[in-house]
Amino acid sequence: MSSESSRRAVVIGGGPAGLMAAERLALAGVGVDLYDAMATVGRKFLLAGKGGLNLTHSESRPDFDSRYFERAADVGAWLDRFDGEALRTWAQGLGVETFVGTSGRVFPKDLKAAPMLRAWLSRLKGQGVRFHMKHRWLGWAEDGALRFQSPEGELSVAAGTVVLALGGASWPQLGSDGAWTPLLAQAGAEVSPLRPANCGFDLGPTREGAAPGWSPFFAEKFAGQPVKPVALSAEGVDGRRFSRQGEFVVTATGIEGSLVYAASALLREKIERDGEAVVHLDLLPSRDASWVDEQVAYPRGSRSMSSHLKSRLNLEGLKAGLLHEALTKEQYGDVALLARTIKALPLRLRAARPVAEVISTAGGVTLASLDAQLMLKARPGVFVAGEMLDWEAPTGGYLLTASLASGLIAGDGAVEWLQQ
Repeated sequence: MSSESSRRAVVIGGGPAGLMAAERLALAGVGVDLYDAMATVGRKFLLAGKGGLNLTHSESRPDFDSRYFERAADVGAWLDRFDGEALRTWAQGLGVETFVGTSGRVFPKDLKAAPMLRAWLSRLKGQGVRFHMKHRWLGWAEDGALRFQSPEGELSVAAGTVVLALGGASWPQLGSDGAWTPLLAQAGAEVSPLRPANCGFDLGPTREGAAPGWSPFFAEKFAGQPVKPVALSAEGVDGRRFSRQGEFVVTATGIEGSLVYAASALLREKIERDGEAVVHLDLLPSRDASWVDEQVAYPRGSRSMSSHLKSRLNLEGLKAGLLHEALTKEQYGDVALLARTIKALPLRLRAARPVAEVISTAGGVTLASLDAQLMLKARPGVFVAGEMLDWEAPTGGYLLTASLASGLIAGDGAVEWLQQ
């Protein structure tokens, strides 16, 4: 390794974690070369911007930390260095003003990702970061150099330190395809299988004797429509319960959307253990059970039950369709059962959607494989950041905040490694 290359750092991956690591290295005066397999960086970041670019959440700690489930303490240590407030200050340094929405989520004032990414890349280039696009990482050569497949063929690159920030396996068309997993395993890292997170689910039978999934009539009429307001409850493998009000979307094969994503880790684990997970929907979350019982039992005269529910409970359309999916014709006429189902309609979920189409992934390089600075114990000088790591979080700004925080930790760790 030349003296010049021993002083330079290589960052592989141009998502938020990789860009943050590159920034920390450049700020310390380290020469940085950033490689990415795609033609441009930040593609998944830009995709997130289509929904308004939820940067972080205004929730206070330690509640914020709890969103990372069993990794709360580990991710909390990253957030001690770079939390939601620090992210907002950092964004302001890029000329991006932020605001807190009614849900507590934090967004750029213009709700756009592209201007923020342009400002960030301009600053990085001004700091001397060199970008190498269409360079796919192939692992290490026998002499320890990094192997890349480039438009000009294969090449090897020596570096004093490396930060890997290659993402998980969701949205592979944007660059994060999980192809790094065998390379890290061969390097001695413990890698947990990549699994869907913040995902939708496919349905099992909606009632006894039915085939899996919605009826053809229901799927054709209601797929793509939101269910709101509704409360969803479920129980996990460890007895942990989830209960929250919000909304979700009916799909052709099941359910997805923010309320489902918030429960996805619990539901995924339940399916992995038991083969299915059951959620219960409260179709009238603002009404208590006694009121629903009273209204359903109210004499309806010659009116049909559907007209009765529309008149007395304002239940029609999609929510009425859900009741017909869950109950047989005979059960629909059972007043007591119908009232109970309105407050706790069961849906059996049989599978998470494929990892390639979900928002994020769980699994990855286990934190036990890394030191506190996110350096691989089995390969000193190599740091790992972002969604490659074995942690997960719900949507709401928690994913991006932790990804950036891990990039900062890994970048600073790489600086210290070079200094040593």
